[in-house]
Amino acid sequence: MRDIAVYDDFAHHPTAIATTLQGLRARSDKGRVIALIEPRSNTMRMGEHRDELAASTALADRVYWFQPAGMNWSLDSVVEQSEVPAQLVQNIDELAQQVALEAMPGDQIVIMSNGSFGGIHQTLLDQLNKAEHHE
Repeated sequence: MRDIAVYDDFAHHPTAIATTLQGLRARSDKGRVIALIEPRSNTMRMGEHRDELAASTALADRVYWFQPAGMNWSLDSVVEQSEVPAQLVQNIDELAQQVALEAMPGDQIVIMSNGSFGGIHQTLLDQLNKAEHHE
């Protein structure tokens, strides 16, 4: 698909996020590393790792944080502390559409969650296919 790789990763704490991004960064010789993160684990939803989340994404080129319903703290502070361009999103369809439109050949997109992330995997693939056919 337009030479864009999409990965699924079981990201359940900041160390796992950083490790995955380190591996992708080592593989990336031409494109960007774009992370879509849903803080779904109990510890992340409770905010236990809130102070480490922004730093864990330092090796990404762009990060999208998904604010799931029912989370009792806002990811706004994580976005503000980010060393890389970051955005807070609350709509999965809009997120998939935006990422598909921004994706360029050589990019590596990693979807990070320990759950279904609202079905974003297929939604993103569909949007990437749709964008490819409109080029």
